[in-house]
Amino acid sequence: MSFVSKKPEQVRELLASDEGWTFIDVRTVQEFEQGHVPDSHNLPVVFRGSFGMSPNPAFVEVVERCFAKNSKLILGCAAGGRSARACELLAQQGYGDLINMEGGFHGARSPYGELIVPGWQECGYDVATDAGAERTFAALQKKAESLS
Repeated sequence: MSFVSKKPEQVRELLASDEGWTFIDVRTVQEFEQGHVPDSHNLPVVFRGSFGMSPNPAFVEVVERCFAKNSKLILGCAAGGRSARACELLAQQGYGDLINMEGGFHGARSPYGELIVPGWQECGYDVATDAGAERTFAALQKKAESLS
């Protein structure tokens, strides 16, 4: 495993520092639009379709074209599973400074629905609903295509 997991309070501290961390939300566009970590980029690792979730075949390519391999990236999703998978995919491509936000945006729960790790929103941190045009999946995908 070439990434570490950190709780939302640790992620918040890193994002507030001037160490140059970038937050990538790997949830679907619809999930992202309902609320996300402020100043985050949306780059879904999977898409929701009529048959459930399916991998985004362009995920790694778009990340590679938009973020240098030496970028300091924090990845988050709803509960921490998809972002852990995204970290694995990026680590395989040579990204070294990767953090998975444990608990994600909504929090990780046990099979019984009990909160195990509070997420960003559960912690009461600021939530944004507007990403700015350059941080949306559509904009990142367009940027990646223009750099082809």
